[in-house]
Amino acid sequence: MSLEMIPAARPIIGEDERVAVDRVLASGMVAQGPEVKAFEAEFAEHLVQGRECVAVNSGTSGLHLGLLAAGIGPGDEVIVPSFTFAATGNSVALTGATPVFADIEPDFFCLDPESVRAAVTERTKGIMPVHLYGHPANMPALQAIADEHGLMVFEDAAQAHGASLEGKKVGTFGAFGMFSLYPTKNMTSGEGGMVSCAEPEIARRVRLLRNQGMERQYANELVGLNNRMTDIHAAIGRVQLTKVDAWTKRRQDNAAFLDANLEGVTTPPVAAGAVHVYHQYTIRIPGAAGAERDRVVTALREEHQVGSGVYYPIPNHRLESLKGYAPGLELAETERAAAEVISLPVHPSLTQEHLERIVTAVNTVVVKAGA
Repeated sequence: MSLEMIPAARPIIGEDERVAVDRVLASGMVAQGPEVKAFEAEFAEHLVQGRECVAVNSGTSGLHLGLLAAGIGPGDEVIVPSFTFAATGNSVALTGATPVFADIEPDFFCLDPESVRAAVTERTKGIMPVHLYGHPANMPALQAIADEHGLMVFEDAAQAHGASLEGKKVGTFGAFGMFSLYPTKNMTSGEGGMVSCAEPEIARRVRLLRNQGMERQYANELVGLNNRMTDIHAAIGRVQLTKVDAWTKRRQDNAAFLDANLEGVTTPPVAAGAVHVYHQYTIRIPGAAGAERDRVVTALREEHQVGSGVYYPIPNHRLESLKGYAPGLELAETERAAAEVISLPVHPSLTQEHLERIVTAVNTVVVKAGA
């Protein structure tokens, strides 16, 4: 009898979400309306300590509009990690500004403050850390560099709903923070993003930019886009918001079991004072080359039916789309992470049997591979 495949991620959409969508469809108000407004207020209260939030149609839109609202544009530079999803660098490039790639620190996969410091130039206007895999970046150190050079800080919190550092939630440190609501994130609206804003004027500009540059119909104040969230998506998000805390606790419990039982790999540490929400549970195969790591991934899938992911095998500064911004750049820790990392299932749908299978599979495959 063949084993069922344990997926690397599994969105959870249930009857509550279907009821919410049916309610919106029955109302006839399916575009941006009362559900979006309610979702923004509830998200603000629940996840970002009351900061004003603006809902948009994707996480990438959230980053793009947040940067535009903060005044980023041609001639500016924004320092970003290369070890992340391409949307981080893309969003800077889409404003006409230049993404400047910095290295990561090895333990938590987030921007290395010293690498950031070395990347600052007279054109630098901002620093955009990513709270990668659900672990907060070193915001005090990054803010200190920003203060020293008169820079803005923006947060890519796409993967970090509810993460915190010294009791302060991610999304409340910078001029804005962006949360993705893609289906595989810790909570979803089906598709969408949320921008938490430090200042009312930034929030107002994001609202204008998402809606063709207007607050009142046909009274366009600036050139904008159509990046609105629908009430259908917001209704799903409102339901998910009531469940995300329990799902996060389940992720943390699953991570603790993996921490205690995996062998031969480097499990993800957690910084002092940090709350990790484990969007991904990312291990390292120490010293592995990318091909060796990929053989482990294949063996987990084909021999043990355990899914996994590699985020991210090609650093942004080497992507065809972004390498023009970083000719000749070398980022040692970024390259090492790209060759060594594997993200194991940690999602709330895992059973105890699944967790034990994951441990057995990893311990068996890594020893067999001699990694």
